[in-house]
Amino acid sequence: MIKEINVQELITLDHPILVDVRSEGEFTEATIPGAVNLELFDNVERAQVGTTYTQTTPSLAREQGLSIISPKLPQLVKKLEELSKKGPLVLFCWRGGMRSKSLATVVELMGIPIYRLLGGYKAYRNQVLEFFQTKLSFQVVVLRGNTGVGKTDLLRQLRAEGYPAIDLEKLANNRGSVFGAMGLGDPPSQKKFEGLLYEELISLSKFPYIIVECESKRIGRVTLPINFYEAMQEGIQVLHYDSLKNRVQRLLKEYTSVPNALHEIGVALERLIKTLGHVKVRELRTLLETGCLDVFTERLLVEYYDKLYAYPNEPSSEYAFYLNYQEPVKALRELECYLDEKVAQPSGESAVFGVRYSAK
Repeated sequence: MIKEINVQELITLDHPILVDVRSEGEFTEATIPGAVNLELFDNVERAQVGTTYTQTTPSLAREQGLSIISPKLPQLVKKLEELSKKGPLVLFCWRGGMRSKSLATVVELMGIPIYRLLGGYKAYRNQVLEFFQTKLSFQVVVLRGNTGVGKTDLLRQLRAEGYPAIDLEKLANNRGSVFGAMGLGDPPSQKKFEGLLYEELISLSKFPYIIVECESKRIGRVTLPINFYEAMQEGIQVLHYDSLKNRVQRLLKEYTSVPNALHEIGVALERLIKTLGHVKVRELRTLLETGCLDVFTERLLVEYYDKLYAYPNEPSSEYAFYLNYQEPVKALRELECYLDEKVAQPSGESAVFGVRYSAK
């Protein structure tokens, strides 16, 4: 008998193997994070069956679907049998309907234990939407600072040491600037981004706070959920700064590692004409094309980014805590002490934050 499970019960399974049986197009747009795609219909076949369903009759569509799926069943079952060795299988489609039910029935007949997700991806999506429509229960610590100070690097180090840090730019597949998409490939859809963020927040739900880098409402092509963005604005603001020299070298190291970087930067420069004007952009282009990358980067920081974000490059009492990143290891330890003593212990008690997230 097929075991049916709802989205709330998923967490009770030990390392479930989520299998999305929808078409590749549906899967690419959005799925439950971590799911693998094992499509019953490809994009064309799905469109054909859907057309038959709406323009002819549902019964004829089911017959057409059966004729498409039947030759695929042996290979589908074989793949699912292999996946079942890694953990409990959970099949889902869009609404927990015919696609997941039909395949689950065959798999169960072959003696392979199987779960079917009630409500399918739609039920999961509704859960995500509901989460982002209510006030969040944790504090948000926000790292604020000018471009190139190393905020992303600091977040990664915090996460590696067990702190609840989330790299929003990584989830959005964008560095959050005019050059932000360079070398990163396609961004996620809004639905996929929200699912990824939701899973991160759920995995860190035992913490009273999370740490993120300051972002605008939009990161590349995706938008932060309203309740999350508001929590960032109301959260604990930490100033992160570094010397101009270090910032320049950090950016050079990051961006010049991107294939075809100079060409991509040159193309992106056009988007700065409205802000900087034709003369300055032409001067920057000359520096770029003649290989004066240090000067190019410094001018871009001073004349564009620092004016755009306008964060102090020195200590400031306007922030709950400030961090000089010229000595990264020292700065990391100072921030960890602040988080342990002031944020994890909001009552002001002096204690070490003993429980940390185990980074995967």
